Amino acid sequence: MTDMSRKSSALVDLHKKQSLISFVMTACLSGDFVILNHPLFHLITLENVNTNRKSKSLLSSSLLHHNEHPPTAAPTLRSVAFFIDASAPEFGDLPPGLAVRVSADASPFLLQATAVRRRRRKRGGGRMPHRLRLHASRRNRPSPAADDAVGEERTSNASTGQGTAIESSMENQGPKPIRCKAAVCRAAGEALAVEEIVVDPPKAYEVRIRIICTSLCHSDVTFWRMKDFPSIFPRIFGHEAFGVVESVGEHVDEFAVGDAVVPTFLGQCSECVDCRSARSNMCSKYRFAVRPGMPRDGTTRFSDAQGRPLHHFLSVSSFAEYTVVDVNHVVKVSPAMPPPLACLLSCGASTGVGAAWKLAKVEPGSSVAIFGLGAVGLAVAEGARICGASKIIGKFGLTDFINPKELGEKPVSQAIVEMTDGGADYCFECIGLAALMKDAFRSSRDGWGKTIILGVEMHGAPLSIPSLEILHGRSVIGSLFGGVKPKQDIPILADKYLKKELELDKFITHEVGLKDINDAFDLLLQGKSLRCTIWMDK
Repeated sequence: MTDMSRKSSALVDLHKKQSLISFVMTACLSGDFVILNHPLFHLITLENVNTNRKSKSLLSSSLLHHNEHPPTAAPTLRSVAFFIDASAPEFGDLPPGLAVRVSADASPFLLQATAVRRRRRKRGGGRMPHRLRLHASRRNRPSPAADDAVGEERTSNASTGQGTAIESSMENQGPKPIRCKAAVCRAAGEALAVEEIVVDPPKAYEVRIRIICTSLCHSDVTFWRMKDFPSIFPRIFGHEAFGVVESVGEHVDEFAVGDAVVPTFLGQCSECVDCRSARSNMCSKYRFAVRPGMPRDGTTRFSDAQGRPLHHFLSVSSFAEYTVVDVNHVVKVSPAMPPPLACLLSCGASTGVGAAWKLAKVEPGSSVAIFGLGAVGLAVAEGARICGASKIIGKFGLTDFINPKELGEKPVSQAIVEMTDGGADYCFECIGLAALMKDAFRSSRDGWGKTIILGVEMHGAPLSIPSLEILHGRSVIGSLFGGVKPKQDIPILADKYLKKELELDKFITHEVGLKDINDAFDLLLQGKSLRCTIWMDK
């Protein structure tokens, strides 16, 4: 290598839509020493570069024309090869030798790249083709000898006349299917079977996530038991999770490989009228649905070892080591967030805290009554505490607790009205029973009492409230995900936890490995756990 003291330097910004490869090849011809201003790549060094403006322009425009993949996809590639047929006279004055090195510090991925000009080969009477080759790999890249064999074979093909202008050939272009373990449910109510599955690469506007851990929610159990549509089998359940982006599909610029993320059952496109409004958290472009496939095309990214399709659940399917999720259902979180607690933000904790904070807008000094003290109900209590409520009726750090068995013939609603001097300012129903929803409504105060419904009545029982009671100024509000806008509010909740303003640790009561996932179901069904964390590597 030439003396570094004789090299010039320049700071170069990488344009979003210009591929890493085209940039590197262009940069190779633009100067002796280039610093690449991009988070994944910090240094390019090269030697023996002497070329004229004409060759530089031809090479740059050709590469840019043929390569449109964003640089964020580069770390997912194991090997990339680009061949330039320089038999045309315009390419005759390319530099006699070229070496490029790209290094990166982006843990856990280390991308190293080299570009070398292939040796000239005879080609009957014409100019000898010039070959430039770029390799990109991870830590476990194949040995140089094996890699060179591939390159020599392709150079030989070119010398026979195949490819006359600019030919791009990519080895292992983009993400590939992954074989991994998943807990598959093949029939309603049956134990989940941990088996090998195949997870397809992400398509456009999708990311593939390596799941670190997931947790079991009552919604998983509800649909696991359900025999009728929208329940469909075989299926991979799970929708509370924390993971790391493993690869991204086309047109994904919001996420990069290595990002810490939580998937969410509720999407946010940030473009529709609902997403842009502060009054709603329900995306009208990609509406919430218990669909068996991906939101955009309805197809699955999962198949079993025999190639048979496996269905998705709530756009997440986190009971697998890898999953594919639409970008509208993925939220970046701080890597400092403990994985089991980040899982809670995917559903349960955000639903409860959000219902008090975003939907009811609980005021300081107000009274709150919570019906159903599972994980969601207790999260409501935590949200009410943060908002400054003075009376929170329940348990687990709440100010008051009512045991219906100790009331005799007195209705729960009457007891709450007496405890709150006329009724609670805010009542939350977190179980999903129409009778309990009615009790919650009757426990609210005349004039301004709000009843927020978080539970889902799966048996179809109607909610019947006398119109005269509605006329007294009380209101009933339905809630999906507690009014939380995933991409905007989940990072806020994570920040509150990291600042010790939000208590989440007590929600995790048990931990198991993926192979013992059925134990998590047993614990929840027996009422012994609030949230059980399921680790993929335990």
